[in-house]
Amino acid sequence: MIVGVTGSEGKLGQATVRRLRAGGHTVTGFDLHGPAGVGFIRVDLGDFGQTLDAFLGVTARHAGLDAIVHLAAVPVNGLIPDVTTFDNNVTATFHVLFAAHRAGIGTIVSASSITAMGFPFDEAPPFLPLDETYTAAHNTYGLGKVVEEAMAAQLVGWATGVSITALRFTNVVDEDDYGTFQRAAEPDYRRDLLGSWVDARDGAEAVALALENAEPGFEVYNVAAPDSGNAEPSRDLANRWFPGTPLADDLGVHESLISTHKIQKRLGFAARHSWR
Repeated sequence: MIVGVTGSEGKLGQATVRRLRAGGHTVTGFDLHGPAGVGFIRVDLGDFGQTLDAFLGVTARHAGLDAIVHLAAVPVNGLIPDVTTFDNNVTATFHVLFAAHRAGIGTIVSASSITAMGFPFDEAPPFLPLDETYTAAHNTYGLGKVVEEAMAAQLVGWATGVSITALRFTNVVDEDDYGTFQRAAEPDYRRDLLGSWVDARDGAEAVALALENAEPGFEVYNVAAPDSGNAEPSRDLANRWFPGTPLADDLGVHESLISTHKIQKRLGFAARHSWR
């Protein structure tokens, strides 16, 4: 496929571009900053005109796209004012989804987030491991992701055969970040993430699988490593962090408290990297 990747210069974006190119796809990256030239175009997704024009084609770069991978976003709360985080991310995602609609691009994979399911989990989850059936937002970043998923679920029906997949990524870790797991034995390490994490290369694999197995309609998948980022057994962690929260009877010793059963079963996702 000919694929456009927004946020191509970010941690997950770079890994995704590499994975898609290795898989035989032709990739054009879209971001605010990056190396101008073949394979990359500077685009402000806050400007709908730029977004639509970039998707339709750019002279000497591409003449149209088969699919969009939307990863661009202000990545966390706290970098800019909260309302600006919400406005920026929701507007950019609407522009991407609607420009894809106008351009007739029928396959979209979009980054959602663990923040759409209760992060930072100051309130106990209703059950663990937490799956895609649960949605809750407790900050403006998470609220934006809930809104983006809702928009996608509606826009997917505006043209025949369109596929939009939202991937709820947890904390994305690259090879340079593995040193943080030296803290894995600390009692509250990664508590706000339910102990979860995912290697950027495995996150990119999830994107590739979602593209290559796209079916008409809207679907949501969690994306996390199958094992926690903690040394302590998952059942002990859950009982200490969230006393009384129901736990799955078959919870594995170090199984992630963010369930990835759905993406494993439906898309064949299998993480290949572990800090252990």
